[in-house]
Amino acid sequence: MDRILIVDFGSQVTQLIARRVRESGVYCEIVPFNSAEKAFEDMQPKAVILSGGPNSVADIDTPRAPDIILASGLPILGICYGQQTLCAQLGGSVEQSDEREFGRAMLDVTGASPLFDGIDGDEIQVWMSHGDRVNNLPDGFSVVGTSENAPFAAIADEVRKIYGVQFHPEVVHTPDGAKMLENFTHVIAGCKGDWSMAAFRDKAIADIRAQVGDGRVICGLSGGVDSSVVAVLLHEAIGEQLTCVYVDTGMMRAGESEQVVGLFRDHFNIKLVHKDASELFLGKLDSVSDPEQKRKIIGSTFIDVFEEEANAIGGADFLAQGTLYPDVIESVSFTGGPSVTIKSHHNVGGLPERMNMQLVEPVRELFKDEVRALGQELGLPEAFVGRHPFPGPGLAIRIPGEITSEKLEILRKADTVYLDEIRNHGLYDEIWQAFAVLLPVRTVGVMGDSRTYDYVCGLRAVTSTDGMTADYFPFSHEFLGRVSTRIINEVRGINRVVYDITSKPPGTIEWE
Repeated sequence: MDRILIVDFGSQVTQLIARRVRESGVYCEIVPFNSAEKAFEDMQPKAVILSGGPNSVADIDTPRAPDIILASGLPILGICYGQQTLCAQLGGSVEQSDEREFGRAMLDVTGASPLFDGIDGDEIQVWMSHGDRVNNLPDGFSVVGTSENAPFAAIADEVRKIYGVQFHPEVVHTPDGAKMLENFTHVIAGCKGDWSMAAFRDKAIADIRAQVGDGRVICGLSGGVDSSVVAVLLHEAIGEQLTCVYVDTGMMRAGESEQVVGLFRDHFNIKLVHKDASELFLGKLDSVSDPEQKRKIIGSTFIDVFEEEANAIGGADFLAQGTLYPDVIESVSFTGGPSVTIKSHHNVGGLPERMNMQLVEPVRELFKDEVRALGQELGLPEAFVGRHPFPGPGLAIRIPGEITSEKLEILRKADTVYLDEIRNHGLYDEIWQAFAVLLPVRTVGVMGDSRTYDYVCGLRAVTSTDGMTADYFPFSHEFLGRVSTRIINEVRGINRVVYDITSKPPGTIEWE
């Protein structure tokens, strides 16, 4: 099987490179720059891609591509910082520019290159994000693309098959970027494109068996797509060595517990412990309003519950989680690379030493849509595979401010009405994620002949392909009006409804 090595210099979108490469049927792995030399020797890839990153090539002790890669004779593609360090290490020069480029730009294709095979036109929309720029090319390179503020926006040494681009072909804002990456992997590197989700399934099962051996695994099952896929994958890999634990935190959606227990006990015949810990969680969250503190309390309480349940079944050697790449990249630097932390997440950060358990995270390097594809491969019902993402902390982060049982019940009812209308209008599968938020704001209203002073309900619905970027879903005013009317009429405690039209970035998908 052909392999591509992706060297991570800390870009927040490095995993998108892997996603595009995998979509074209080529297996790839990401490694941080400081362990790339060993990975290169072990992996023996067919080509190498150098990612972007937040550093400046002009800085002292800036990250570098391993010399063994540059001297290998294999095809190399440098993206943004990857292009800059390529040029600096091969004899060119890079400078900090007063004219930086961030966002959409137009690339003028000025030279023939297989990198642009099958792409129509001499002007291509691309996504820029750089402050430094190349100002002198190494020997053997020529310019094949320019932009307004980047005279060396795309460069090529066709003899050595080394290429560099100053833009990000991996993001959706570069419409032809996936084709460029496919040209690099298939046309330039000669990869056959024979990797599939079926191949990932086989590899994941083999990896689980190798890691777990004869050990016992306890799996945290939330009912969402991620943990559901992990549970079925683990069951296929190790069978009776697996016990799933579904913890009802008191912050689940309406009907969640019944659906999860029914699927895993009745459909898959997986050993399942159903733990109602709602009083425990709500007690620990009493009077807590800080969102980060909420997440940390929920995360540590999950660990406590899992530890208790592991002891109850006679001990476990491993804890399995449905951690995905967006959880990792927005929480901690991916595989030790220099990316910047955006938020904490209860699934990320390891386990307390006292538990003496290792983590099993078989989908840690997948995006949501890839996990769905894996779920289909494993035979999960479409109703579970196609579910919108639901955060581990549950409704707690959809109630800004303090959490109470009353607020949770109000939000459950509003959320049920909202999703019911989305399904009734045939919109559920067009939306990446939709949910209601109960705001810590009360407003004056008039209902019948009485004055009310009740909560505001915020509605959120976004479109996305990977959760890294998102835009709001353009509901009709008629739809929003109907949802608002139903929520106010049917949910006691809400007298005003608003719709959130913030994209990501600058916002996040969830409110907390």
